[in-house]
Amino acid sequence: SRYGRSGFWGSLFRHARPGPPCTFHPVRMVPQPTFAPLPEKPSFPQEEEATLKYWKDIDAFQESLRQSKGKEPFNFYDGPPFATGLPHYGHILAGTVKDVVCRHAHQRGYHVERRFGWDCHGVPVEGIIDKKLNIQGRQDVLKMGIDKYNEECRSIVQMYTNEWRQIVERFGRWIDFDNDYKTMDLTFMESIWWCFKELFDKGLVYRAFRVMAYSTALATPLSNFEVAQNYKEVSDPSIIVQFKRKDKENAHVLAWTTTPWTLPSNLALCVHPELKYLKLKKKWDGGEWIVGKDRFDWVCSCIKKDPKKDFEVLEEVPGESLVGITYEPLFPYFKETVDQSKVWRLVSDKYVTTAAGTCIVHQAPAFGEDDYRVCVKYGIIAKDGTGMLQPIDEGGCYTKEVWDFKGQHVKEADANIKQMLKTEGKLVFNGTEVHNYPHCWRSETPLIYRAIPAWFVKVEETRDKLIANNNETYWVPSFVKERRFHNWLVEARDWCIARSRYWGTPIPLWVSDDFEEVVCIGSVAELEKYAGRKITDLHRHFIDDITIPSKKGKGVLKRIDEVFDCWFESGSMPYSSKHYPFENKEDFENSFPAHFIAEGLDQTRGWFYTLMVLSTHIFNKPAFKNLICFGLVLAADGKKMSKRLMNYPDPTEMCNIYGADAVRLYMCNSPVVRAEPLKFKEEGVKDIVKDVFLPWYNVYRFLVEQTTRYEAEHGKFVPDPNRIKKSSNLMDKWINAAMHSLIKFVRDEMDAYRLYTVVGRLTRLLEDLRNWYVRLNRDRMKGANGKDEALTALCTLYEVMLNLVVLLAPLTPFITELLYQNLSKALPDGHAMKAKSVHFVMVPEYDEGALDPDIQRAVERMQGLVELGRLAREQRKVTSKMPLKGMTVINKDPAYIKDIKTLQEYVSEEVNVMQVSYKDGSDGDGVSVTLTPTLNFRALGQKLGKDMKAVKAAVEKLSQEDLAAFERDSKITICGHEITTEEMTLSRGVSELKDQHLHAISDNDNMLVLDFTPDEELFRIYLSREVVNRVQKTRKEAKLRPDDLVDMWAAPVTNGKKGATSKLSEVLSKKKAFIEEKLRNRLFSESLRQGHELVVKQEVFDIDDENLQVTITAKSPFFNDAEMKKLTSGDATADFCCRNYVNTFDIGKLTERCKAGGIEVVCEGKTYKMENKKHFALGAAEASWLS
Repeated sequence: SRYGRSGFWGSLFRHARPGPPCTFHPVRMVPQPTFAPLPEKPSFPQEEEATLKYWKDIDAFQESLRQSKGKEPFNFYDGPPFATGLPHYGHILAGTVKDVVCRHAHQRGYHVERRFGWDCHGVPVEGIIDKKLNIQGRQDVLKMGIDKYNEECRSIVQMYTNEWRQIVERFGRWIDFDNDYKTMDLTFMESIWWCFKELFDKGLVYRAFRVMAYSTALATPLSNFEVAQNYKEVSDPSIIVQFKRKDKENAHVLAWTTTPWTLPSNLALCVHPELKYLKLKKKWDGGEWIVGKDRFDWVCSCIKKDPKKDFEVLEEVPGESLVGITYEPLFPYFKETVDQSKVWRLVSDKYVTTAAGTCIVHQAPAFGEDDYRVCVKYGIIAKDGTGMLQPIDEGGCYTKEVWDFKGQHVKEADANIKQMLKTEGKLVFNGTEVHNYPHCWRSETPLIYRAIPAWFVKVEETRDKLIANNNETYWVPSFVKERRFHNWLVEARDWCIARSRYWGTPIPLWVSDDFEEVVCIGSVAELEKYAGRKITDLHRHFIDDITIPSKKGKGVLKRIDEVFDCWFESGSMPYSSKHYPFENKEDFENSFPAHFIAEGLDQTRGWFYTLMVLSTHIFNKPAFKNLICFGLVLAADGKKMSKRLMNYPDPTEMCNIYGADAVRLYMCNSPVVRAEPLKFKEEGVKDIVKDVFLPWYNVYRFLVEQTTRYEAEHGKFVPDPNRIKKSSNLMDKWINAAMHSLIKFVRDEMDAYRLYTVVGRLTRLLEDLRNWYVRLNRDRMKGANGKDEALTALCTLYEVMLNLVVLLAPLTPFITELLYQNLSKALPDGHAMKAKSVHFVMVPEYDEGALDPDIQRAVERMQGLVELGRLAREQRKVTSKMPLKGMTVINKDPAYIKDIKTLQEYVSEEVNVMQVSYKDGSDGDGVSVTLTPTLNFRALGQKLGKDMKAVKAAVEKLSQEDLAAFERDSKITICGHEITTEEMTLSRGVSELKDQHLHAISDNDNMLVLDFTPDEELFRIYLSREVVNRVQKTRKEAKLRPDDLVDMWAAPVTNGKKGATSKLSEVLSKKKAFIEEKLRNRLFSESLRQGHELVVKQEVFDIDDENLQVTITAKSPFFNDAEMKKLTSGDATADFCCRNYVNTFDIGKLTERCKAGGIEVVCEGKTYKMENKKHFALGAAEASWLS
């Protein structure tokens, strides 16, 4: 043991000397805590990824289904999306809403089957193949072969299914991808056939020649609800043309149109039989025009002519008198092919209006519904279309009959047609008109109207049944059902279910050439009887060759060319997804209609509608009971989200930065779940993390830290809800009442599918928990009021946090799982709320007895008073950290005063006043209350009439005695009128105070007077709290936990010299006990440090223009200099050896060594026995000689 300072001990000494702050892992002399320690700043996205792995490891979703099997089913239909593109925010919103409701239903004790579905047919798929193979039209498909074309479609149907699954699961949605359904599956398609045959057998299917909206891009007609989905504002031609009369020279009839491309197909002109028409003479050339009287001024304004100066009115006649006038066609294309005795003449019909044009409408029956009807009525064409001129192909291009424009698309030919008319002197006016025009919802191209034969499902005759079934359903929000959807059903039209396409479910109709014999097939087995072979696929190229022998001697029946509208497929989803009625018959019939569906507002004319039509026709009941309809998700600027413009943040990136929970909660707490649009902003997602998740996490982290501290001092933490019931602390009862009120609210509102009310209440409780309960009980949970009170407060906070986690689990599945996995460690095995996952835990029952309105009222009053006190400080620009002498609460209501007195401790702490006194405003103690009246003019308007001005003037002159009487009696007579408390209210305020240090403030419920008189002792308390704050800040920056074994030191620093006289020196001395009470730890003077301590963190802070140095060191031996001197008889070398030998032990090992006996050190032949608590202590805090 003979080592000089240059040897081992010298080396040790040098290494032990104070140095810069270092990374330090303190020794903890405590039992294993219940809860795992937490990082100060979590990465929510990383935690979510870990949660996803955990769910996968325990097979969480399937396990939840196994646990709920046998329980009452909650049936949910998921509308199938296309997998030919990646999910966007609309899909994520839909998935989130569905996931929230289904998770909650599971937690309410239901068995919730959730199967994902894929829409595999239709134009989105064909469009990709057309682009890939440069398919220009029907002929290209037929040349290639429908079989090859359809197999190309099949090959890309599930192009993005893996990406869909990754994104859907990343956003926390639990749904079965492995047991999904696809609309191209044989089983799905067979059930579609069954649905259709049900309609066919009921006489609800027919074929008709109709003018329908037609997509030239898709070469197929569209149903009326598809047309309604996509109107756009466009600028179209607005022209007036003159048709030359055959019966009179230099005479013309004026007609107006916005579709010049239909003029080559003109067959008639239509007037209104009862409107007045003018026969006009043009003064500039002597020619004659016929035009509607009501539109004459408009025509003049278009051609810049004066109605009186430029025209002479020859005659005014009714429209009926013009019927029969013949005219020359504008174009010569069909002069040789039509029966001229029937065409190119004036007819009449009351559909003609005075709203636009010339009151004379050109008739092209192939391209207008009214045109078709009128021309059939006058025998110009036959009902089956005979005599109709339709010189365009399936792609909307002119055929050879119109040789001047052959091959031109009709919309592109408008300009050339107008030019020809102008050249030939037939164009009177050439303008434009901006109006809303329907576009193809798939190709975004303008639609045209075209007469074609098509297959329809009857809807118009069942409108009353549809409306009745709609009335049996429950929608959120209700206005979508009651107005938008109801109005659509009132005007419902027969549904064109046929599409002239290839990749889809073939319509199972086999017909004779004249369509007089029709056979409908409703199953694969039925078709196999005619086919004579096994049918493994129902797509066109597998069945189009099958024929059925005619029973009427018409040869063989062949399948019609068309496939089903894809909306028919999605509308049959409830039956087809279960292969009903061929399989799962009992299961389906017991579960129909569904408890719940959800989609966007656009589906009111899409999926919601087709579900309702088919279920009404087949079962005479709605397909669903409850429906959530949400709005559209738009870009931040309110425009439609565009991949091309990239005007929205990538969903995956939002997950990686903020986490899926943040996106979910942001959307669920937005107007979009009330069927209003959401302008998606990244800032909104960021705010959810900042304003909800981080504060929530911090409360959770505080609970874990304080529970760990409690366990270090008092043993195992065992949560006990009964402690809350027995607690006399009003804040415990208040937050418990708020929690049970929330449980009841969430159960009721979620059962009513009102997501938009739930999130606000959940986050409000989080705010109450953080800003009021934890804030006001922080010291109590730290043990300031003793072990028992600390345990009660911790049990209260734990109970609220645990229930909150369960309630919020459907909305934010990741963060709740994160918190639950740690919180549940405190629950004993077998506890109802203990499970492998929070999502296996049922929603708790609420305690009716805990819902105490008196407690709620008292705390609300306390909160209002505290907020008013804070406002008074802001008005005086005095920090909330500065204690005030006192405040006076003024209120004449004894119940109010009682409530505040019950919570006075919290009021004093939050307003930071030393004393609270109470007055009723009438005791004359320097405070008087002033009453101020306010008239309710809206309520008094009709009652007072012309006396209003006089009453207002009289009210302004009322004395305080008059107002006090009004307050007492709740009525007063003014100018002969009795005024009640509903018509006039009183506000209370404090009259001017004489003492400049007093500050009065009031609102409708509270009145306060705060005393801002300066006081030296209060200032010392202020500085003491600042010292406490800086020490705690240093601990936080050092990432210390309450049970870390450290010592803390502080000293003022003035001009770089420690220990100089200062206000801080005085505070550290005089308020030492106060500071240590707040810290719940000893704080030593920096001058007491002995030099061997390991510095963990050292900071210098500015406090009121002075500097304070705070040092935190690892807990290490603290030596008693006097006893060490006695032990070594003043031998410096022996003293040095003894101290440094003790310092070679870490604090844990030293503690064990001390329990075993003293420590002996041999130095230069002498033995020195050192005793704990005499020669040294295990840290400065245990050094009794410092007391």
